[in-house]
Amino acid sequence: MRENPCTDTVASDHRDADLNLVTVYTLRLLRGVRDLPADLAAVAAFVLLTDFVVLAPLIRDTPVRIVVGLPFVLFVPGYAFIAALFPEAGEPPSESAETDSEAGLTERVGDRGIDGIERVALSFGLSIAVVPLIGLVLNFTPWGIRLIPILVSVSGFVLITTAIAVLRRWELPTDERFEVPYRQWTASARTELFEPDDRADAALNILLVISVVAAVSSVGYAVAVPQQGEQFTEFYLLTEDDDGELVADGYPTEFTRGGSQELIVGVTNQEHRRTNYTLLVQTHRVRTDDNTTTITESESLRRFDLSLAHNETDHRAHSVAPTLEGRDLRLTYLLYKSEPPARTTPETAYRETHLWVNVTS
Repeated sequence: MRENPCTDTVASDHRDADLNLVTVYTLRLLRGVRDLPADLAAVAAFVLLTDFVVLAPLIRDTPVRIVVGLPFVLFVPGYAFIAALFPEAGEPPSESAETDSEAGLTERVGDRGIDGIERVALSFGLSIAVVPLIGLVLNFTPWGIRLIPILVSVSGFVLITTAIAVLRRWELPTDERFEVPYRQWTASARTELFEPDDRADAALNILLVISVVAAVSSVGYAVAVPQQGEQFTEFYLLTEDDDGELVADGYPTEFTRGGSQELIVGVTNQEHRRTNYTLLVQTHRVRTDDNTTTITESESLRRFDLSLAHNETDHRAHSVAPTLEGRDLRLTYLLYKSEPPARTTPETAYRETHLWVNVTS
């Protein structure tokens, strides 16, 4: 059976057409990336960097998270929003604003756009306004005000407004688009630092450099080595009410021997480092003489091993079923850092809490 040369030619033409189409779209994509405004491309890259730093397992607990998180919350959302509202280049207000002698009206901001200083100031102000509004909206959603929902919401807001800003700038003529004058700033800084007019300017430049280095070093040290506050661990007992809420009330005090009742023990780590805990639940029969409490009989009920990062909380729901009978028994919770000693008493525990209960047969 002979092959049809016409069919092969048509198939080859289709392949060439598909290849040319892919090449055209690729070139358009590369041209679009190349034409992206540098400041808006930096904003999008900074959003992706912040998401990576906040979510990466080995980086999220380091000071880098604070360094990128502060501008992400305080500056970037407002800058992207302002870029979408004002895509055109602005001019600084003139020293002597022209006034219409008949109407008495000065030059309006909308007639000249906004310049770089106004853009930066409005970016901080709008960020402080936008981020709390996003948190307010999240508060009425099932996700609530938590790290991941806030990160996703703020990132989505910034990326959407950045895309709108890019499209609006592309609609303007090239000479009317806003651009950050990086080269002008660099040339001016180089001239001021390395080509001073006289010795006084040179001395002031050196003093300025020393001040900037000292300020950056101080901020970097404060971020990298934060001052730790008081180190402690919160330790408490809770119960669950009829609405499913955790409350510090309604504790069980009457037990039947071998019968279990539910309690919730809470541990919150405020030690400024990851800490391993051992939690013991015991029943004590005690005798009190002259304000001295002595344990005459003891039984162990439960043991929990916990490992919590700083500012992490563990609510451990569990059941207790004491078998030691009597009145005014002490249901005791003992918390130890790492392994407990051979003799476990409230005096040897790092934290202790208890309930007075009655156990009947």
